[in-house]
Parts: sequence; structure tokens; C-alpha cells
Amino acid sequence: MSHRNARLTVHGRRLLVERVTSGRPVAHVAAEMGVSRATAHKWVRRWRAEGEPGLHDRPSSPRTTPHRTPAATEQDVCRLRRERKLGPARIGPILGLPASTVHRILTRHGLHRLAFLDRPTGQVIRRYERDRPGELIHVDVKKLGRIPDGGGHKTLGRQASRATKTGVGFDYVHSAVDDHTRLAYSEIHPDEKAATCADFLRRAAAFFTTCGIHRIERVLTDNAWSYRKSTQWKQALTDLDATGKLTRAYRPQTNGKVERFNRTLLDEWAYLQPYTSNDQRTAALTDFLHSYNHHRSHTALKGQPPISRVNNPAGQYT
Repeated sequence: MSHRNARLTVHGRRLLVERVTSGRPVAHVAAEMGVSRATAHKWVRRWRAEGEPGLHDRPSSPRTTPHRTPAATEQDVCRLRRERKLGPARIGPILGLPASTVHRILTRHGLHRLAFLDRPTGQVIRRYERDRPGELIHVDVKKLGRIPDGGGHKTLGRQASRATKTGVGFDYVHSAVDDHTRLAYSEIHPDEKAATCADFLRRAAAFFTTCGIHRIERVLTDNAWSYRKSTQWKQALTDLDATGKLTRAYRPQTNGKVERFNRTLLDEWAYLQPYTSNDQRTAALTDFLHSYNHHRSHTALKGQPPISRVNNPAGQYT
């Protein structure tokens, strides 16, 4: 991935090479594209030596690191972290290492946060992820209080809000998140009945199809009646040729990707600003979903938005 101030992307480098190989002077082409002659010569030279792969970015990490901490010492650092749950300031004096070096080692091995470890055993908690888009879809419903016309307590204040409270009821935000790509789809409905859930699943599948996920293999939900007993939900699964899966009782972590999406939904949409009406909040959902899927960087995707992973293997991100 090029840095944000890069003058040339892969497409720009290819264009530069095409202009130079057509017989035009390198200096003229470099001036047109806003780069130095040395930069232009560099990309032409790489293209001649390596072809098309030579125009792509290379990792900035050095090929060799002769002063890196020996592997045996790194193993000792990791062992002390797992067995005794010590931090860098405690491990450093034991092994004769600076605390900063210990912290880099722990970060390299994914041990720099105790929350990443199972405290009794010291084993790294494994976060599962399916291998391909559509293999598993997480589905859940988030219940939100509706906003009365004129705004709720965030707009009017607690006292004024109580004086005008009329029991406006609740919205139910139905969401589906693809396990591999984190691509998300949401709709707002007045209930979470079986028919509503089944129709939502069909529309979610249609949305994923437009994004390049053409088949849903499994759908993971909690143990709500609409998912567990409803014939309408089972029919929707049959129509999609998908298998329904239920989480263990009282284990929302199993459905964690949509649970985490619900939290993002609240922070970046539902509670982002004081809305003056329920319709205003509902209308803002479309923009949030587009931003989330196409522009918002995702830490689990190495800073890429979910849509970028639909047609790219996870190993391609560096």
C-alpha cells in the first residue's frame, strides 16, 4: 500500500514506463508526472529487470537484522510472560535486557497484552476466522429506543425529555456480518419476529451477492426463538442453501464479530450525534454502512476496509 503522499501508484508507474518505452525522454516524462529523474529511472530500471512485479511496492523491513535478539532469548522472554505473567519492567532485569527490547519481543509474538492470554494456562487466545467470504455469516439484532420528534434527552436534557416522554417504543436493528471480510449489512425494523428475520436474511444475501459474495454457506445466530424454532427462518435458510448454526447459551463471544459490529454501530452511528428525530437517525444509517464497508479501516484487516477483502486473500495484506 502506497503512503498517502506518494506521487506514483502502481498505475502511475505503469503509465510512466509506457511513456518512456514509447521513445520519450525520461526527464520530460518525470516532469509531467511530478517526480524526479532519479525516481523515473528507478521504476524504468525495475520494470526492465523484473517486469510487472517490479512496479509494486516492496516491504520496508530489512532483509537481515544482525543485531536482533537471539531466538533462545526471545523464547525465554515469552516463557516468563506465559508462566509468570510478568511485564517488560520485570522480565528485563531477569534476562539482562532493556524493558523496551522486551516489549518489542512481546509485541512480535503477540504477547504484549495480558488480555491476549488465557490467565490460568498462559496460552494465547485464538481468534477464529473463516477461510473464505460467505463461509459464515453472523446475524444479530440490536434493540434501540426510538427518538421522539424534537429530540431525546441528548438534545433537550433529562428534565425536558421526561416532560415530553410519550412511550415511543423501540427500533430493532438487524445486522449481518461476513466472518472473513467483516462486510456488514443492517436494516431497521419495528420488531424481531420470525417473518422479519427471515426476510432480512434474504435481503442480506442479495446485498452480499452484489458485493461479490455469491453464496452463503452457514449462518450463525443466538438462541432467540425466531432463529431456533421458526419455520420461516428455516425456510429462508433452505432458499439460500445455507446451514443454520446456534451459539452456546450465554456465550455471545461465539457470535463476536456481529457483537463487535453492534458496538461500532452505537459509537459511530446511533450515538454519534444528538438526533432531533427518529427519521434523522434512520436516514444516517445508509451513510454509515457505506463508510464502514468501503472506507473505514479495520484493525483485523491490516487497516483495509471490508470491501477490499472480498476478492483478495488475507495473506495479500502486508
